[in-house]
Amino acid sequence: MEIRGIDIGFGFTKVSNGREFQLFKSVIGEAADIQFREQLLKPLTPEPHLQLEIDGHSIYVGELAERQSKGRAYTLDQDQMVAKFAKTLALAGLSLMTERNVPIQLVTGLPVSYYRRHKDELGRLLTGRHALKVVDLAGNVQETVISVDKVRVIPQPFGSVFDLIFNDIGKASDKRFLTEKIGVVDIGFRTADFTICDKTRYSERGSQTTDSGVAKAFAMVAAALQDQSGVNIELYRLYDPVSKGSIKIHGKTYDLKPLIQHAFNQLATTIASEVERLWADDWDIDTVVVTGGGGAVLYPSLRPMLRGDVLACESGKDARLNNVRGYWKYGVHLWNR
Repeated sequence: MEIRGIDIGFGFTKVSNGREFQLFKSVIGEAADIQFREQLLKPLTPEPHLQLEIDGHSIYVGELAERQSKGRAYTLDQDQMVAKFAKTLALAGLSLMTERNVPIQLVTGLPVSYYRRHKDELGRLLTGRHALKVVDLAGNVQETVISVDKVRVIPQPFGSVFDLIFNDIGKASDKRFLTEKIGVVDIGFRTADFTICDKTRYSERGSQTTDSGVAKAFAMVAAALQDQSGVNIELYRLYDPVSKGSIKIHGKTYDLKPLIQHAFNQLATTIASEVERLWADDWDIDTVVVTGGGGAVLYPSLRPMLRGDVLACESGKDARLNNVRGYWKYGVHLWNR
């Protein structure tokens, strides 16, 4: 029995089998009839070719959809994500590292404030045999079946906690996190999740999801760019420009650094205020863990605003993968004991 972890985020979908990871944008588009499929040069940054046929519909997923599809769809709404996007994004990710008809057991997560409402629905959507066709870069079509025997859905930030607790064979490697009271600030694209793990037990009082994800900062940058250039840029197309600190629109380069710094400082202030409000009664927290892709980029602005012992994202690791690493480790702990 194979174990997979999958993190279906508003910004990126991440999947792992413990040995490798795949990460792609959570964007879906209609498939185009590409006339020329040869790759003239080897790309500097390889990306998965995600073209699938599901229920008779041919679609692109991830960067391929962003680059090739005329009609593209992404969502920042949790109900829409579960109902219309989650299954397709999950199957796309699993198709990259799951052999035909090999049974798998899956761990995934949901933002804490949406956990009760959607955990059963998400489990039902992902469980079972899923027949689909995978189209490779050359246009070759291969039929496959992804067979999901079991699905365990957990509150999303616990993925990062399990990543800290467990090693790659599902055993506790750092007993500190088994005995301490941990506050987790998990900042993603659309949401910020706050939760307390008190000696591995979930605390409802200190747990909540807000809309303080980095999309809020991206929206500030996009609004300023529209004022300056007249172009309305989709938020998911700002990842690389924000990372580089500049963007070229119709041949003109715009310096984003001042906009980004202002937006990140404002968002960090909001998140710090949310921490103070949510955890006002939890002054006995031992460690605050800042995690998620948004956590990594906001940490320099956020750290001076948080009180207590704050644990940063580990240097050299992609913080966007913290939850999916923990999902997989928890699956190993759960099913391979």
